[in-house]
Amino acid sequence: MAFHDVRFPVALSFGASGGPERRCEIVTLANGFEERNSPWADARRRYDAGLGLRGLDDIEAVLAFFEARRGPLHGFRWKDWLDWRSAPASRPIEELDQQIGTGDDATTAFRLVKRYGTGAAAYLRPITRPVAGSVRVAVDGDPVLEGAGVEIDHANGLVRLGVAPPIGAIVTAGFEFDVPARFDTETLIGSVASFEAGTLPEIPVVEIRA
Repeated sequence: MAFHDVRFPVALSFGASGGPERRCEIVTLANGFEERNSPWADARRRYDAGLGLRGLDDIEAVLAFFEARRGPLHGFRWKDWLDWRSAPASRPIEELDQQIGTGDDATTAFRLVKRYGTGAAAYLRPITRPVAGSVRVAVDGDPVLEGAGVEIDHANGLVRLGVAPPIGAIVTAGFEFDVPARFDTETLIGSVASFEAGTLPEIPVVEIRA
């Protein structure tokens, strides 16, 4: 298996349903209280990109993408239209969107993360597939340009600074990102509705750790 650094056609993923899944183990005790535990540190996202009545060109594009990935064998990039950017949908992406680290005068590599919630209960989601050309970085509010003081590892979601930030300096970033995913089926079942249109009612996709 491998990860193919290509994106599922975004025009065809638009309108897909899905979202995060959390695995929890819940045991009800004899006194009625519960014990809850989660073996997963991170959520896993699932989607269904099923196509209703679409042109045959769209159907053929999905089938070609499925065959090129050998079905569920190889991973790919997936744009989650509900959650694909570091900033809220109401404002543009900025280099101050997400805090990704604090300087210690030695560390130069920082992982991209997106924060959900506030305070001690906040969840920091690792971002491993930023979109090329979208990442903006700042150190203590001062922008650092890609290629002129910072390098972006788009295959792992790492920001590498040319100079280690001083102790206490806040490293922030803004970005677009994709979800590493694979098909969650070995079979695509479609039908031709007319000479110019067809359907693929179910196209299950699941996030992978990559």
